[in-house]
This record gives sequence, C-alpha cells and structure tokens, in this order.
Amino acid sequence: YTPEGDTLVVNAARCSFDKQIAPPLEDKDVKLLNYLARHKHFLPFRHPSATIRIHAPLYVLRQLNKHQVGMSFSEVSRRYVKSEPEFHSPNWRKAAPNVKQGSLEEIIEFPNLANESYNEHIQKSVDLYNSLLNSGVAPEVARVVLPQSMYTTGVWTGTLLAWNHLYKLRTDPHTQAETQQYALAISEIMFTIFPHSWRALNDPENCKLS
Repeated sequence: YTPEGDTLVVNAARCSFDKQIAPPLEDKDVKLLNYLARHKHFLPFRHPSATIRIHAPLYVLRQLNKHQVGMSFSEVSRRYVKSEPEFHSPNWRKAAPNVKQGSLEEIIEFPNLANESYNEHIQKSVDLYNSLLNSGVAPEVARVVLPQSMYTTGVWTGTLLAWNHLYKLRTDPHTQAETQQYALAISEIMFTIFPHSWRALNDPENCKLS
C-alpha cells in the first residue's frame, strides 16, 4: 500500500496552491480531508492505492470484482492449476419474499439433509474433475464441472477511492451476506492503513448530499 497515504491525499489537494506537508497530519489537515469528502472533491483520494490478496468463493469474488474503475485484478487460473479444490459451506438462508434476489437471516431447518446432499454433490464433482484430469483432459476444460462454491484467490490493486466505492456498495443491505463480510474485512484493512481518509470518506455527515 501507499505509505503515508493520508498525507498524499492532503498534498494532492494542496498541489493546486503549490503547497505540501510532511507527516504527521495536523488538525487542519484532517479537517481538509473531511472537507474534501463532504463536498465530493474525490480526486485527491484517487492517489493512494492498496493491494489485497483475497481468498473467497467464486460467487463472492464475482460480485466483488464487478468493480473495475480504479482497479486491477489477477486471479488463480485453473487452466494451469490442478490442486485439490477447496469449497465453501453455505448457510441455507430462506429466500426473501419481496425481491427477485436476496435472502432473509432465517435459516431453513434442514441442515443435516442439505449438508449431506451438498457434500455428496461436491465430492462427485471433485471425483469427476480428477477423473477427467487422469484421463488426460486439459485442466482448462475439466474445471467446468467444479461448483461456484469453490474457493479461488485473487490479487487486487485499487485506489483508495475505488476501494471505498466497493465498500459502500457491497455493504448495502441488499448485497449478499457473504459478500458483505468481505467488504467489511476490506474496510478494516483500509482503516488501518489510511485511517484519516477512510474515516472522512465514511463519516455519515460527510456522506450526506451536498
């Protein structure tokens, strides 16, 4: 990640007046960050960047990497990798009655039956996958039998502003719960490395429409 990223945001904002500061930030610098966020002057927040290695189920990562602006993404390719797949164990939440997608917090009461059937399904998929590989089928073709619950790994670089955009959209209540968990974890990382900027961008007062 960009070291002293908060300072870089301040200096990017003050570049118009040919001014710059050295860390640590003073109160006036923190006030400037809040001013920028409150008045939607987002350009300075595009200068710092961070790279995160994310290990997630396919269906979660596909929701996250819809965010492309200000982002670069590389992923493990099963065109080449033959390692034993790893799978996510879902919670069988009840469908929400009033939306075409989404779920309630309520868990359907058939966990043992569902888990047994799910595990059998996963095992059959893995057995078929390995059988195809052992028969000489190319990994890029054999991978088609693997379920969406399979974990994958990506390396993702984005600007501070891009990460914040992802965080806000993917913590919306309509976002799938598993995806929200990853967005919250990303927020914890960003708050650690860009504390003043992250707080400014997500302060409820600053997020109000100007």
